[in-house]
Amino acid sequence: MPAKSKETQLPREDFPVKVENVSKSGLLRNLNKFRKSKFIKVQLIVLGIAGIIALIFFYKFILKGLPNPRGLKDYKVIPISSKIYDRNGELLYEIYKKQNRTPVRLNSLPDYVWQSTIAIEDADFFKHGGISIIGGMLRAAKDTFILKKGFQGGSTITQQLVKSALLYPERTIQRKIKEVILALWTEQILTKKEILELYMNQVPYGGVTYGIQEASQTFFGKDAKNLKIHEAALLAGLPRAPSNYSPITNFERAKRRQTEVLKRMKDLGYITEKQRKEAQKKKLEITPSEKSIKAPHFVFYIRSILEKQYSPQLVEEGGLKITTTLDYPTHASAEAILKDEIKQVKRLRIGNGAALITRPPTGEILAMIGSYDFFSSPSGSFNVTLASRQPGSSIKPINYAIGIDRKLVSPGTVFLDAPSCFIVAGQPKPYCPVNYDGKYHGPVSLRSALASSYNIPAVKMLALNTVEDFVASSSGKFGLSTLIDPTRYGLSLTLGGGEVRMVDMAEAFSSFSNEGTPKPLVSILKIEDKNGKVIYQYKDPNFVKDILKPIKYPKVLKINGKRAISKETAFLISNILSDNSARTPAFGASSNLVVKKKMVSVKTGTTNDLKDNWTIGYTPNFLVAVWVGNNDNTPMSYLASGITGAAPIWNRIMTKLLENQPDLKMRQPDGVIGISRCIYQSAHPADQPNTQTGDQPGCQTRFEYYIKGTENDTGVDVKREKVPVNKTTGLLTKPDDPDVDFQEKTVIVDKLGAMVCLDCTQEATKSSNIIIKARGDSFNSR
Repeated sequence: MPAKSKETQLPREDFPVKVENVSKSGLLRNLNKFRKSKFIKVQLIVLGIAGIIALIFFYKFILKGLPNPRGLKDYKVIPISSKIYDRNGELLYEIYKKQNRTPVRLNSLPDYVWQSTIAIEDADFFKHGGISIIGGMLRAAKDTFILKKGFQGGSTITQQLVKSALLYPERTIQRKIKEVILALWTEQILTKKEILELYMNQVPYGGVTYGIQEASQTFFGKDAKNLKIHEAALLAGLPRAPSNYSPITNFERAKRRQTEVLKRMKDLGYITEKQRKEAQKKKLEITPSEKSIKAPHFVFYIRSILEKQYSPQLVEEGGLKITTTLDYPTHASAEAILKDEIKQVKRLRIGNGAALITRPPTGEILAMIGSYDFFSSPSGSFNVTLASRQPGSSIKPINYAIGIDRKLVSPGTVFLDAPSCFIVAGQPKPYCPVNYDGKYHGPVSLRSALASSYNIPAVKMLALNTVEDFVASSSGKFGLSTLIDPTRYGLSLTLGGGEVRMVDMAEAFSSFSNEGTPKPLVSILKIEDKNGKVIYQYKDPNFVKDILKPIKYPKVLKINGKRAISKETAFLISNILSDNSARTPAFGASSNLVVKKKMVSVKTGTTNDLKDNWTIGYTPNFLVAVWVGNNDNTPMSYLASGITGAAPIWNRIMTKLLENQPDLKMRQPDGVIGISRCIYQSAHPADQPNTQTGDQPGCQTRFEYYIKGTENDTGVDVKREKVPVNKTTGLLTKPDDPDVDFQEKTVIVDKLGAMVCLDCTQEATKSSNIIIKARGDSFNSR
């Protein structure tokens, strides 16, 4: 048995082989462990180095210089005032000369005062520890990165406190991280009551007003402890954007903000539905205090631009130096003229006026007077230059310019100014415009029609252009931003049936002055930060700092922008608007539209309801727009016409502006020719029937400017034709007139098919009751 057992055992020489194999496998495992261990160590070292670098960067860019929030209690962090200057360094306004702040204790205020602030700014204030992850930061991240709204805040009241008091309000991730750290830190060292109290004493409410106490005094003339619910709700809505929600400059927007605050207070249980409704109905008695400020409408316009571009905090506390385009001596002179003239026309039921002065080649605003008295009640602070008002006939040059540019008409085109009714799709009744003077003037050239501002030819011009094309060109090319939807308007649009802004009209008219290129308005020349670093600067080859000294022609080729019309069209419109002879039939030879010894292009505009009266005029270097009317839209007296309302103000301002300037006439382009042509037909004098007899050669001629290639189209046909004439009156009549007689007469027919008899009785050519024969379906006889 033992011997057999040995035979079943493995040979001894096999054993060492197995041992050797096992040893190699173990070595491999050990080697792998070593390698892994070494790799992990390398990773740890790399991570350690990266961590150290990250900590260095975190310290250098986040922690280094981080202010201590303990100084908040003592208001040790003093913001720096921002200053707004005119182009020559004249101080217009300090956004705050010093922080106008009177701290109050939270427990001295009615609960609804601080509750209104919490409701609109940070509903979870008493729940979070300084930052709101869900309601604030995630929402801000979504708005920033998903909805692409730009960098958003999502700040709590604590964050807003440290941001306004301790940090520079730049919109960066770095600043946001600092803000979060300081908010968490502040919550550890201050109570919620202390934080809320500091916030309400620190936060800006607009201008020089800081803190709830001064805000209450500024807007309501009372202590904060005496505020009512509706007043507290209004003030609570201001800090987010003080100028946007200011009840002084934007009352309607402030009212909508107050409504939002009251709703939030009710939703959070701070007030009842009954209290909300009562507060909503309460009248807000705003009592703005008169501050030391120059050009206030313009200053607040600048502030609104800055706050949109940067932030209210930076504007209020960043120590900015803003140099604007305004020339204060020019502004002050225009303001004095406006005040003086408005006082003189009170008898015409004119309660307000506004004026805007610009430089067309650069777009610079030189003066902006939004009303004749900013501090007058109840609406002196309302800026009419930014408001939508009906322009009356002042919009006609744009209508004619579109037609000339499309070569539908020329300055010599004849329109029949006679009783006309237009059938407009979608309107149950025909549209029958009348002229301002209540008369009809027979065959008139485009030049005469525009210069004398006749309404019926202007309506015919719009019918040729179409409302759709007019609106598209006005908004897309000329910059009339309020004219968007053509379905809202009819043919009365050319008479001022749509609302426009004065600033947009200044841009639109600059296309005539700039040989076809409109220039958007500019109001800021330079912005410097508190360290003197230039963060914005306007540059233009046509910029001239001292506009009171003589200025030569601007460099038109260096006026950048998208062309609205050709330079030929721009010249023709400007030439017509400067033609005093052409406007004499309507305005007289010595009206307020004439500036002595200066060639100025000018257009008036008065709405049919007498609620708005305009005058807009320009030279190659300056443009002046003036409006008069009433802020409450009540009509003026019927005596307030194009030359008795805005025109005298415009004349005085333009005369003063140009007193040291050279007389610069509009330059005639090579594409424009001046020739004499027959008034009624594109033929030489010997080729046309006599307008009196109809059978003799010769015609009445007139010198006119044309774009080359359009000089042979006057827009009318003159011919001999048998027409129905009343045997008793000698006037054109209807074919079914019992006293009708068909006679061969010389008639003139315009582009829309309207007909006038030239050699009927004298009364026919002089009468204010000329009859137009219907042609087509665009209009019918009256």
